Amino acid sequence: MGARASKPERHRHLREMLESDPFITDRELAKKLGVSVQTIRLDRLELGIPEARERTRRVAEEATKKVRSVMTGEVIGDLVRVSLGQEGVSILEPTADMAFRRTGIVRGHHIFAQANSLAVALVDAEVALTGAATVRFLRPVRAGDRLVATARVTERTGRRYHVNVVSQVAGEDVFRGEFVVFALDSSPGEVRVEGGSLHEGRP
Repeated sequence: MGARASKPERHRHLREMLESDPFITDRELAKKLGVSVQTIRLDRLELGIPEARERTRRVAEEATKKVRSVMTGEVIGDLVRVSLGQEGVSILEPTADMAFRRTGIVRGHHIFAQANSLAVALVDAEVALTGAATVRFLRPVRAGDRLVATARVTERTGRRYHVNVVSQVAGEDVFRGEFVVFALDSSPGEVRVEGGSLHEGRP
């Protein structure tokens, strides 16, 4: 479609795709439209559309303002959508220094950190701590992949939040996690440690 489409038609398709997914990369757009990455970059310049990284950064700045439990820079990846106590989405593009040098496979703790920080960010409290996590790494992630983590609060009991996180690359699940996060609005004495896990209780 893209290779044979006229320039105005290609521009129309480009705008439609960006409206559907504002964070789609030039590489992904080029593949979908059947043109080179350089052509997409020229199209964006002509249309006054910033690159994916800049689009993500602008959205992330607004989303991060809503978060109470973590400060700017403490969320691993770019927080692009958040509804406190409900759901959120973050995007991480792992760099070469996050991966094993020989294979280019991203170290698991970076994938976990993105998911864990997103789960904590959903808690509507001044302070939040992860009490427990059950995770599964489903397939390798490589440097340069776009890792999209989606988190949802599945249950809330008092100060205890149960958060489900699914991370995907190109629409395929690569990580799943179940996190138990505790809200601490006043004193850390409101939770206690038993057997390596946090539990609600009085000091």
